[in-house]
Amino acid sequence: MPPRNLEKCVYVTEADQKDELEAVIEQNQPAKQPPTKIVWRNVIWMIYLHIAALYGVYLMYYCKWQSWIWFAVTYGMSGLGITAGAHRLWAHRSYKAKLPLRIVLAIWNTMAFQNDVIEWSRDHRVHHKYSETDADPHNANRGFFFSHVGWLLVRKHPEVRAKGKRVNIDDLLADPVLVFQRKVYLPAMIFTCFFFPSLVAWYFWGESWWTAFFTVGILRYTLVLNATWAVNSVAHMFGNKPYDREISPVETLSVAVAALGEGYHNYHHTFPQDYSASEFGWGRNCTTAFIDFCAWIGQAYGMKKISPEMIKRRMERTGDGSTGFGYTNPPKKLD
Repeated sequence: MPPRNLEKCVYVTEADQKDELEAVIEQNQPAKQPPTKIVWRNVIWMIYLHIAALYGVYLMYYCKWQSWIWFAVTYGMSGLGITAGAHRLWAHRSYKAKLPLRIVLAIWNTMAFQNDVIEWSRDHRVHHKYSETDADPHNANRGFFFSHVGWLLVRKHPEVRAKGKRVNIDDLLADPVLVFQRKVYLPAMIFTCFFFPSLVAWYFWGESWWTAFFTVGILRYTLVLNATWAVNSVAHMFGNKPYDREISPVETLSVAVAALGEGYHNYHHTFPQDYSASEFGWGRNCTTAFIDFCAWIGQAYGMKKISPEMIKRRMERTGDGSTGFGYTNPPKKLD
């Protein structure tokens, strides 16, 4: 594993905390909620998907050992397409990437099948700016099921649409990689998410096409999907708040493991500019390890980092007194 490349990081100042993506949450006035409109197409798709994934779990017992390894590899690829790509690079601009890395991340993001990067990042910016209000696409105040998957089964709240139009995404629309991804998204997604992983297993080591499709295709996709959803649900409800006790997001170790380092959510919502999305380096954060590796080979640069001193001051000022998965007194150098 390469060194953390801390000398390449750009430390964020307290003034930077007031910059892009950080805004005062608008408090909604009490109002009559619009009727919930169920999107039955999505309901049927999600029911089928999870039944098919359970069948994939059964078929995993009959997979060849190469398919188990390929399953883990494709899980990591599609997961990083969300965490290192859509989330940390494009939604938060917490680091910069050269063209080859942007292309790779866009392909892996397409494999994850969670909408194109422009739409995903726009919704995520709305989520941060209007967290836990009606404008939040997966408002945790509407319950665990809604914040996990229910928000995809109903029409968006009018406030989500209204506030989404006001979020600046000019930087996303100016990236030719993202514009091209959006243009070819549907056929590219079908191929990279479901057929490419299955074809590799079938062609290179003779895995049954049926088994490959339901394991490295359907099951892998469903698990990545639920790991991402868990950041919106579990990591907004079950855990502690070492950095800001007044916000909903919490520190959740299980989500951090499943979502490749995205479960340190109280930290992330307190310091959204940090490229690590946590107080930890690659020792406990797979996505940070990947970004650091990319920096080591010259593909990532300009990583933004919060200083240990600022972290400590914030914990003392607004934390709930717990240590979470971090430190009461952050070390001089984060591992």
